[in-house]
Amino acid sequence: MPALWIAHVSVTDEEAYGKYAKLAGPAIAKHGGAFIARGGRYVQLEGKDRPRNVVAKFPSVEAAEACYHSPEYQEALSHARGASERELLIVETSE
Repeated sequence: MPALWIAHVSVTDEEAYGKYAKLAGPAIAKHGGAFIARGGRYVQLEGKDRPRNVVAKFPSVEAAEACYHSPEYQEALSHARGASERELLIVETSE
């Protein structure tokens, strides 16, 4: 079953986070991920407000998790740490 990778982000260092974004996109694509939402308009109804919200669709939970643990994504993530506050989760879809 497909899965969604959902990130809620507050960027604290634009320059460093830009390096993350430049590397993360290719890493996500390499593992079959495709962005379906990336920093667009949103309405916060509950919980902590994070102004950047990203959703990528993967072929499976396993593919999304493999992406996260891949050397390519971990290299990207090294630029996001300390440059953002974020939550990231993977959820299986019913489609």
